[in-house]
Amino acid sequence: MAGPLNGLMIIELGSIGPGPFCGMMLADHGARVIRVDRPGTELDEKDVTLRSRDVVYLNLKDKADIASLLDLVSKADGLIEGMRPGILEKLGIGPDVLLKQNPKLVVGRMTGWGQSGDYAPWAGHDLNYIALSGALHAIGPAAHPVPPLALVGDFGGGGMMLAFSMTAAMLNVRGGGEGQVIDCAMTDGASMLMAPFYSYHSAGWWKDERQSNLIDGAAHFYGVYQTSDGKFVSVGAIEPQFYALLLEKLGLAKDPDFQDQNNAKNWSGLRERVAGVFLTKTRDEWTAILEHSDVCFAPVLNLTEAPEHPHNVSRGTFIEAFGVTQPAPAPRYSLTLADAPRAARTVSIDDI
Repeated sequence: MAGPLNGLMIIELGSIGPGPFCGMMLADHGARVIRVDRPGTELDEKDVTLRSRDVVYLNLKDKADIASLLDLVSKADGLIEGMRPGILEKLGIGPDVLLKQNPKLVVGRMTGWGQSGDYAPWAGHDLNYIALSGALHAIGPAAHPVPPLALVGDFGGGGMMLAFSMTAAMLNVRGGGEGQVIDCAMTDGASMLMAPFYSYHSAGWWKDERQSNLIDGAAHFYGVYQTSDGKFVSVGAIEPQFYALLLEKLGLAKDPDFQDQNNAKNWSGLRERVAGVFLTKTRDEWTAILEHSDVCFAPVLNLTEAPEHPHNVSRGTFIEAFGVTQPAPAPRYSLTLADAPRAARTVSIDDI
C-alpha cells in the first residue's frame, strides 16, 4: 500500500526549510506532493527534504503559468506556501483566488512570525522565532542560551505543525467541511512545544533559569558527560530504582553524598563528581557497562555513527535511498505501509 494519505494531492510552492519539511512529511505518508519551482531552479535530487516529490516549473509572474497553477489547484486537496505575508496576494493568487478556484482546498501558509502581529512584515530566522516563544531562553547552560539547531522553530514548530494542521483540515473537508486557510507561524509552534514547561512554571516546579531544573542539565543523574576519549554519553536516571542502579554501576552506591537524590542544593557538586567518574573510561567502555539496563543510558552518536548503531539497524530507523543515508519515514503503520522514498523528479505539468 502507499501510506495513509494515499489519494491526496498537495501543491507545494517552492521554499526552503519548514515548507519542504512539511511536504516531506505529507509525501512520506502517501500524499502526492507536486512542488512548483521557478524556471531555472536547479533540482537537488540528493535533498532528503525534497524526497518523493514531483517537480514542475512555473513562473508565477506569468499569466499563462498562473493559469496552469490554478488548473492544478482545481485538482488538489492542499497547497503549501512559505512567502512573506502579502506576497501571494501581490502575485494575484491569494487565498481568496485559490478558494474560489477550489472551495475544498486547504491553504497552508508557513511563516516565522505569522500573517499578522507586530513582527509579521519583517525578516527572521528560526533562532529569532524561538527567542520570542520563551524556548531559546530555556535551552543551554546557565551562562547563555544555545541554538538547538533549527529543530524547535523550523521543523518541529513549523513544518511538522503545518503537516499536522493540514491533515486535520483535509480530514474536515473529507467529513463535509469547506476548504480554509491555515496561518502557521513558527513562533506559535515553538510556543506550543513549550506548553509543558509553561505548565511546570505556573505550578512552581520550574525555575525560569537555565540549568536549574530536573531535565535541563542541573541534576547529576540527568545529563551528558564526557568520557576519556573526548566522546560523550547520556544518562537520565530520574526514577529512584533507575538512580540506584546508576550509582551501583558507577561505584557510588555506598557513598552517603549521593543518597539524597532530589536535593537540588547538592546537584552541582555531585554533577562534578559524576563527571570525574565518567572521565575514567572511554565511551565504548561505559557503553559496555551501562547499556541494556534500566540506567536510562545511550551513547551520544554523531551523524555517521547513528545509522550504524545496532538498535537503529534492527528497527530500520535509517535507510539508504537515492545515494543518501537518511532517516526513514516515521512513525510506522501496521497496515497502510508507505512506499520507499525516492529522489525528487521533474514531471510535465500535462501529466498531472
